[in-house]
Formats: sequence, C-alpha cells, structure tokens
Amino acid sequence: MSGGSGVSSPSLGRISTSSLSDLQDLELSSESGCLSIVVLGASGDLAKKKTFPALFNLFQQGFIQSGEVHIFGYARSDMSDDGLREHIRGYLKGSSDEHLSQFLQLIKYVSGSYDNGTGFELLNKTISENETSENNQPGNARRLFYLALPPSVYPSVCKMIRSYCMTPSSHTGWTRVIVEKPFGKDLDSAEELSAQLGELFDEEQLYRIDHYLGKELVQNLLVLRFANRFFLPLWNRDNIDNVQIVFREDFGTDGRGGYFDQYGIIRDIIQNHLLQVFCLVAMEKPVSLSPEHIRDEKVKVLQSVSSIKHDEVVLGQYDGYKDDPTVPNESNTPTFASVVLRVHNERWDGVPFVLKAGKALSSKKAEIRVQFKDAPGDIFRCKKQGRNEFVIRLQPSEAMYMKLTVKKPGLEMATEQSELDLSYGLRYQDIKIPEAYERLILDTIRGDQQHFVRRDELKAAWQIFTPLLHDIDSGRFKALPYQPGTRGPPEADELSKRMGYVPTLGYVWAPPTLAKF
Repeated sequence: MSGGSGVSSPSLGRISTSSLSDLQDLELSSESGCLSIVVLGASGDLAKKKTFPALFNLFQQGFIQSGEVHIFGYARSDMSDDGLREHIRGYLKGSSDEHLSQFLQLIKYVSGSYDNGTGFELLNKTISENETSENNQPGNARRLFYLALPPSVYPSVCKMIRSYCMTPSSHTGWTRVIVEKPFGKDLDSAEELSAQLGELFDEEQLYRIDHYLGKELVQNLLVLRFANRFFLPLWNRDNIDNVQIVFREDFGTDGRGGYFDQYGIIRDIIQNHLLQVFCLVAMEKPVSLSPEHIRDEKVKVLQSVSSIKHDEVVLGQYDGYKDDPTVPNESNTPTFASVVLRVHNERWDGVPFVLKAGKALSSKKAEIRVQFKDAPGDIFRCKKQGRNEFVIRLQPSEAMYMKLTVKKPGLEMATEQSELDLSYGLRYQDIKIPEAYERLILDTIRGDQQHFVRRDELKAAWQIFTPLLHDIDSGRFKALPYQPGTRGPPEADELSKRMGYVPTLGYVWAPPTLAKF
C-alpha cells in the first residue's frame, strides 16, 4: 500500500521541549514537500472546537507553515471557502488579525457525501492542484486525513479515501488517517471496525487518537517513573497499597443525553481515557522510547488484568438524567462507575487499581492518586492523620504533589500532613502548555505513534470490559441513583474503603499562587 509509515519534519518548526520524543531514538528524519491536512466533518462541533484550533496553534508556533501546508475541510454542508472560515473564526484565539487571516487563507472547503465517490473525486482534484502548484516541491506529497466524524461512517469514508484520495504512487510521501474514539462498543464491534479499516490501511497509517494521551501530565508519567531513581524501588506492591485514577465532572449530559445513553460512562471515559492512564502507571519499563516498545509494554499489562468482579464495581445514575427527552425512561446507562482492576503479575499482585468516573458530581477534576502503605513502627502516633500519597493532578490546575507527614511548627513535637508540591502554573509561568490535540496532530505529521492506540492494545482493552458492559446492557447489573452535586453513590466510597484507601482527615490541597509569596 502507498503511504506507509513516514517520518518527522523538523522543517515544520522547532521541536517541543516538553515532548518525550527524541529524534534519534524514534529514527525520525527530515521531510519536505506539500502537506495536505483534510478535516472530514469540518462543519461539526469537534472540528470547530478542537481540530481547527489545534491546527491554528501549530501554525502560530511555526510547526506548520503557509509555504508548505494546505488545509481542506470536507462535509455534507453546502458552504463556500469563506463560509467555513467564518464558521471557525470565533474559535481561533490568541493572535493578531493579520496572523489569523494568514491561517484562514490556507483553508479550502469541499462539499460532498461520505459514501459517494463524486465528492471525494473533487476533494482529490483540489488537493492535487495544490500539490502541483509552483510553490511546492514536485513529486513529494503528504496527506493527513482527520476523521472528526461518528464511528458509524468510518468504514465508508475510509473506503472513499482509499479509492480516490491516496497519495499518488508516482509521488514520495505518505497517507495517514486519524480516527476518533469510540472504537466500537464492545470487543466484537471493535474487532469488526479494526478489520474493516485494516483491509484498507496498514497499521502504520492508522492513528487511533485518545486525547488523554496528549495531556502534559499524562506524557510526564514515563519520565517520572523511569528517569527518577527514588521511584524505582517504591513503585510496586511492597510499598503501594492502592491506586485511584479519578475523573469527575460537575455537570450532566447537558443536551447530549441521547448520544451519551448509547455509550455510558464506562465506554465514554473509563475504557479509553482512564485505562490509558492506568497502562502508563502500571506498565514495565520499555526497552526504549520507540513507539512500538512502549505500546508492547502497554499491551502486556492489559493482558495481565484479571476478570472484573461484580462485587468490585459500583454503578450510578444521577437523579434527573432521564428527564432529558432523548433518554429512554427505562435507561440503565451509568453516569457514574467505580471499577477495580487487578493486575496479575509480580509487581502489582494484591494492589487494587480503582478507576472512577462520573458526571454531575460535586467537583471537576482528573487525577491519579497513588497511596503508599503505612510506615511501620508508628512512634509519632500519627497514623490516623493519613498516609503518604503521590498525587498527579491532570486537570485543572496541573500539578504533582507528595503528601507526607511533617513536624508542625512550634515548641511541641506535633505532626501534621503537608506536601511537596510542583504546580505547573507557578513553576512554568512563562511556558504555554500545549493542548492535547495540537500535540497529537503534530505527532501524526511526524509519524510518531507512541501516543496512539495500537490494534492489539484496543483488543486487550475491550476484552477487559466487554463482559461487564454486556451485563449492564442486559439489565443484569443495575445503576444506583445518586443526587447531582454529590460524590456519587455512597457505595463507591465504601468500595474504595474496602480496597484499602484511607482518606486524609482535615487536609485539603490548594494550588499555590504568586499571591502567597
């Protein structure tokens, strides 16, 4: 097939200092020639709120440049080039009018259906005209297709791309396709989708995007674990009691109830976002930073996860969820879930990993909470104050901090809980943390698949959750009611307690600010 794995282009701009990628380790080499980025579903919410702003941010930072890149929007909507430009203009922030206009002039629009060749023939013709223009190096073309579309149309769209829009065999370069989650609804549907796409593209051409893998603190996990000596002997069952990976939203489905009800919180958040974080927390050290070496270790840890037990799962549905007219009155779809994963290997045997996610809760945050075992021989009688915890706050207020017991200032030998704190807003005031989508799109241009989901990894993930999901879908496992604005069903806190989690009484972490200094 044409368009196999390509490599990166330093000519696209400076290399991000926050990236884990090292050009030599990843064997990336220089590329040149026309880069065509096609956003399919260009008139939709995902494209205008995430995809185009990410491209604009890459343009502002010089990673994509007007001399070599062309951006094409494709959708069913009937609009002009200027119509698409105005449609997305309000979502492109942080630039002068002149710079914004330069970016918008890179964008062209093609209208057509997703299952008919006529529109894709026109799209290919438009792309080819730009590739052969006098400003571009002849015979070299790179085509990136971003599917900002529902998964139901992936097979037909990919057939059209394969039939009409591949990089010509007479050109050097590549064709790559980014597909958004959800990748199926269970193991069988995911395997069917993988097989359909696999007939059309090599694995090196497919980039299954999970935007959590583009978050700064998630990308920091490998560095934290494997570049810091003091973590190496601690990161195991001898020292760690339990791990909590938490995602909370303080709002409900907000008009998306009908869509959400098809999936539920496990398919929407836990089986993908939180499970990817789990992999990076629990995996073994890879041989190198090669994308395949990293993804090999993620697959190994997923294959080591034992079957989920019903008595280690709590499901919830907030009161008022079914008031949405698009949600069936008899819906059992969970808006909250707490699921315990157990890893059957030497490092983690006996350590519960609690993956918890919910909507309409009391707070909004995503974090990893690694709780260590009690210190033996409690001579200070401070055990009741809480345990050591290493907390990685993914969002908002990105930070990592270690909760520990210290002497309380004063004349008495009294102890209290405090923290060693690295808050990104304070430590890196002059650095803009990249958005996940811009980082992942840049990785795709460079041909770096480290932060994308491989087919066997996707299969292993669905093997873990499919039996539980089928029990929920059939009504054999019921969701418990909970009030909006709370922590979720009380049974979830009871489950965490049963898994050994000890809350810290009287301690609340507050992000530091310059005002304090």
